[in-house]
Amino acid sequence: MTDLLGSPAVRMGLSVSIATGLYGISFGALGVTAGLTRWQTQALSALMFTGGSQFAFIGSLGGGGIAALAAASLLGIRNAVYGAQINATLTPRGPLRPLMAHITIDESFATAMAADGDAEQRRGFWTAGVGVWLLWNLFTFVGAWVGNAMGDPKMWGLDGAAVAAFLGLLWPRLRSKDAAGLAVLCALLTVLAVPFAPPGIPLLLAGLVAVVIHLIRRRSFDKRVDADCDPSGDVGTVR
Repeated sequence: MTDLLGSPAVRMGLSVSIATGLYGISFGALGVTAGLTRWQTQALSALMFTGGSQFAFIGSLGGGGIAALAAASLLGIRNAVYGAQINATLTPRGPLRPLMAHITIDESFATAMAADGDAEQRRGFWTAGVGVWLLWNLFTFVGAWVGNAMGDPKMWGLDGAAVAAFLGLLWPRLRSKDAAGLAVLCALLTVLAVPFAPPGIPLLLAGLVAVVIHLIRRRSFDKRVDADCDPSGDVGTVR
């Protein structure tokens, strides 16, 4: 137990779980305000369990069920990308695969990828995934039942806590000028797109730009390496 609590990935997972879980109060209150029953709101958190898609769903209810489903599905695409990476990194097997798929979200993916070593990545994934699920559902329940007594949930600034947790995960990764420059570019793109795009879409656009730039840089690097190899086919010394 002491070893687990001393794990950096476990500590980060617990921090992210608390920060994100608290934001469930907002979803619980807003879900009921949007016209869902308390139990429908709770079911979304337990079964859908993907915060951005949940907020998009209730935010689009006024436009009808198809609009809400389309908005939630579009945002949910990112989880498929996460799932492919988690499958390759953690290689889940047997009955754990469906459970790992269900808790593959922004927080569990980011915590796992920020950890060093296979064991730490697994600890980070499970701590953040299970921790967020438990606390998100707990605070969704609280928000759905006492949300009206709390006033406007946005006034509590709980969304800022979740953002701060992600910044804590991202900051140690910005060790190079290229990484920092890409982060600034994506942040700027997100800010510029917010007034014109539906909720969640600016983040998807920024993510797409980051992937495209990474692929371009990777291809350019591979070409330079190929050019520095011996014409005979034997790999020479890279200049």
